[in-house]
Amino acid sequence: MHNHYVDRGIIKWAPFDALVGYHSMLQELRHRLGRQEKPLLSDDQTEMMDRLIQTAMLTKQEIEIEYYRDGYTKVTFGMIKRIDHIHRIIVLSTLEKIKADDIIHLQVHEKDW
Repeated sequence: MHNHYVDRGIIKWAPFDALVGYHSMLQELRHRLGRQEKPLLSDDQTEMMDRLIQTAMLTKQEIEIEYYRDGYTKVTFGMIKRIDHIHRIIVLSTLEKIKADDIIHLQVHEKDW
């Protein structure tokens, strides 16, 4: 009796291919479930952030910005390159653009002279 093995090639991996779609579906589900509502800021908080933005721009200090986008909060760093007052957008030295209405927290980093 001669046992002759025949490789089935890519067909043998077909059951694992189905898991790829399952994995991406789980990632999408986790993404949607992790979404949060945008935090509301008081007028005092908004006014204080406006002052911090102006101060950081004038003194050329690095600023840490926590902002809200697509259901999630994100954090970025940089110096303020310019402010577009018409569209209410802050452009950082990294060329990242952040809408002023999306900002939920600011922190100015003091320079180490």
